[in-house]
Amino acid sequence: MNRLRELREDRDLVQREIAKELGISQRNYSYYETSQTILTEDILQRLANYYNTSIDYILYRTDVRKPYPKSIVDKEEIGV
Repeated sequence: MNRLRELREDRDLVQREIAKELGISQRNYSYYETSQTILTEDILQRLANYYNTSIDYILYRTDVRKPYPKSIVDKEEIGV
């Protein structure tokens, strides 16, 4: 996945450093970056948080790199 590579290289990082952040091997991270393995929801969320971007940006659903604003959920809706 080229977008993951762009994000990583923009920070002058190597795959091993990102893999360590995610708690996975460098080889597994490489598979994500080259689209040989499908990104899981957990990994997508962690990458989006790490790079301060949105999952949609990582998945090429938008070209807007800035993350979406956090929404405020009405406590009554979730029963709190």
